[in-house]
Amino acid sequence: PAAQGGRNIIVETLFARINSWWAMVVLLSLAAFFGRAGVVILFALASFSALREFLTLTAKRRADHWVLMFSFFVALPLQYLLVYIGWVGLFTTFIPVYTFLFLPVLAAIRGDTSGFLSRVAETQWGLMLTIFAASHAPALMLLQIEGFEGRQILLIAWLVIVVQGADIAHFVTPRLLGRTRIVPGLEHSRTWEGFIGAMGVGVILGTALAWITPFAPWHAALMALATSLLGYAGGMVMAAIKRDKGVVDWSHLIPGQGGFIDRLDSVVFSAPLFFHLVRFFWT
Repeated sequence: PAAQGGRNIIVETLFARINSWWAMVVLLSLAAFFGRAGVVILFALASFSALREFLTLTAKRRADHWVLMFSFFVALPLQYLLVYIGWVGLFTTFIPVYTFLFLPVLAAIRGDTSGFLSRVAETQWGLMLTIFAASHAPALMLLQIEGFEGRQILLIAWLVIVVQGADIAHFVTPRLLGRTRIVPGLEHSRTWEGFIGAMGVGVILGTALAWITPFAPWHAALMALATSLLGYAGGMVMAAIKRDKGVVDWSHLIPGQGGFIDRLDSVVFSAPLFFHLVRFFWT
């Protein structure tokens, strides 16, 4: 009975993960009806929720009010506005360069030096992950690829399907083939079996879906391997942060599946690499 109950929990979790990502695909499809603006707004809202989850778990003081206001109501909308208008040179430097330098100045003006470096660094890290990295997904709509005009939304769909397929494989494979942990002190579900399964499923999905992209099948296989690898690494990094903060999930926004970051971490880490690879080799 205990084993049966464990299997039921695994199956329920698996279907919950699949359903949450079908919901993402549906939302992405609906946003696509409104063109680039719809897709940018969708990811901006996701970034807002993810940033809120991230900063909720970080060390903050009353003096950080200005920093938080700037993060949510200046940095976030301005980053996505830059993506919408297609200013690639600025949207790729606005947060990692200009915001990175401005935030500590804004924090220092308040004069509260208690935990100053950790407070600023955690906020900067949150902006990099939940806004800067995530914004590279809708930025795929900007890429002008010969013979692929008007179909850039399929690049986002391909990325989401491949990375999340790999994520689901990472969850299922260890439960079927064993659990040899990669980093024993990090997360019990991060195993070599899960890693190999995730890479294999990612490559298979990416190659099978090459027809919706401008990639040749072998190009699609390499792109899928690269994005699946970054997605897996992203999951490990976010698991380390959660363990450091003493939590299992970032929030309880999605029933049984945690928060936005829990479902977006692999996409967030893989999106910048995918964007720049496509931009460099196909535009």
